[in-house]
Amino acid sequence: MSYSIGLSGLRATNQSLGVISHNIANVSTAGFKSARAEFAAVYGGGQPGGVEVNNVSQNFERDGDVVNTGRSLDLAISGNGFFMTSLNGQTAYTRAGTFNRDADNFIVANNGMRLQGYMTNAAGQLINGVVQDLRVDVANLPAKASTRLDFVANLKADATVPANAFDPDDATSYNFSQSSELYDSLGTRHILTQYFVKTGANSWEVNYRIDGNAVGGAQALTFNTDGTLATPAGNITLNFAPAGADAMTVTLDPSRMTQFAADFNVSRNQPDGHTAGELAGVRFESNGDMYAVFTNGQDQLKGKVVMANFANPNGLRQGDDTSWYQSFASGAPAIGEPGTGTLGSLTAGAYEGSNVELTGELVNLMTAQRNYQANSKSISTADKMTQVLFNSF
Repeated sequence: MSYSIGLSGLRATNQSLGVISHNIANVSTAGFKSARAEFAAVYGGGQPGGVEVNNVSQNFERDGDVVNTGRSLDLAISGNGFFMTSLNGQTAYTRAGTFNRDADNFIVANNGMRLQGYMTNAAGQLINGVVQDLRVDVANLPAKASTRLDFVANLKADATVPANAFDPDDATSYNFSQSSELYDSLGTRHILTQYFVKTGANSWEVNYRIDGNAVGGAQALTFNTDGTLATPAGNITLNFAPAGADAMTVTLDPSRMTQFAADFNVSRNQPDGHTAGELAGVRFESNGDMYAVFTNGQDQLKGKVVMANFANPNGLRQGDDTSWYQSFASGAPAIGEPGTGTLGSLTAGAYEGSNVELTGELVNLMTAQRNYQANSKSISTADKMTQVLFNSF
């Protein structure tokens, strides 16, 4: 009986050494979760029969270090949850947030499985509740004509009234000017220049030129004594007909313009249109939003990463690489957006490293080695006692 007890100890310790060695080997593997061998005593008919490895559990409760990479498609989970990946109808769950874009513009893990999430419809709105492969489905961004110009500026209250009538070619006939970029339906750039002419106390006149041509006529601006705009009360509309493109109507909202004694300055000068652009890349935000980035400096929301969590993560079935699969023991996944419910948060431009504590694993390795030696010694002792018994006859 002593032989079998010692042999069971050797087998169990050998399995434990395998678990410890696997932890040490994956100390630098992204998304890896350390495991431990859990022992149980063996009895037969009430008699001690040794030991066995009853279970190998993984530590999902401790996060790995967040490794900043600066790569736009890397994501790190802090807290509970898994990324969902899928290929050929099989769904796997992983903590390894090192993703790439394949030739078909799908977002894929390093094992080729496609990252799952919510995609957007034609209007750019997320289709919540429909989990599918995340993919950037366009290669080019068409031009968009400008329809609005966000413009906020301060006009110098103590500026002098020009002596000459307004002439855009005479810099002494106006006080300040500011240019803005507009785009027509073909993506052609046009320059809108606003010329500000002081006409009296708290009163100004604005003249508009697009590509040097007058549009809209002169617009009067008046200000209250506290520096806020008095008139006009509504928006200013400029109509322009570019050659070969659709006619344009551009709306300016002057309501946030001010008149203080400070120098002339422009704090906001942003049109809403843009020229055409080609797909330059994809990036994730920390809330899981996926944006397509184009060469014209624009980006568009294309999807959102979803995460899954389980009532019993240790019930998951271990797959290849650092992925797991749903099992009866794990229960069904609870799916949601990052940071909602029990799901953890995301860090963009980083991945979660291994949660293996190397120092602790080396101590465990020495402990397992001593256990192995002790079980070997018990077998050796039992053998010597048997020899003594045989030699006594």
